[in-house]
Amino acid sequence: MFEQYKLPYDYNALEPVIDALTMETHHSKHHATYTKTFNELAEKAGVADKSVEEILSSLDKISDPALRNGIKNNGGGFYNHNLYFSTMSPNGKRSPEGKLAEKINETFGSFEEFKEKISNLAVTQFGSGWAWLSVAKDGSLVLSQSANQDNPISLGTGNTPIFCIDVWEHAYYLKFKNLRAAYVKELFNVIDWNKVSELYNSALSK
Repeated sequence: MFEQYKLPYDYNALEPVIDALTMETHHSKHHATYTKTFNELAEKAGVADKSVEEILSSLDKISDPALRNGIKNNGGGFYNHNLYFSTMSPNGKRSPEGKLAEKINETFGSFEEFKEKISNLAVTQFGSGWAWLSVAKDGSLVLSQSANQDNPISLGTGNTPIFCIDVWEHAYYLKFKNLRAAYVKELFNVIDWNKVSELYNSALSK
């Protein structure tokens, strides 16, 4: 059974960037529903014994179109939110260090240039979706955006996501209204780059 990510911080811990009501609604309602539905559909499809990464990377093996689409959406919602929530912290490291910092500087020029590029992907994503920082199989860093609950795994890129920005309206609308760019800018004030570095190192070891 796939378990919903348990927040290591209180719903109000990320204020004033993310307000308590948004956090509670996002985690206890939206993410809980994705998790519950994903479990139900994975059981129905006979893939509940696999990891979420295995399931999302082999969606074409699920023959029923409706079941496949449901697993893509709800499995994606489960996976995406697990990553999103886990890389935030009220007291995390606000900029990368070590190998990840070096790779970001090498790839994008600087951390500030990286933030500008991924923020632009987040802000320009039409409708609901995500912006991603992923590690390719050759160890390079890749930026991308995706609609709805798609991610680099379900899209078949072979890349491993290590950081994401949720731009579904439920992630920011209660506080920021239609000002998506303001939300994206403020979000970097609660990102824990120690956690992202851990994910980067893990992706390199695969």
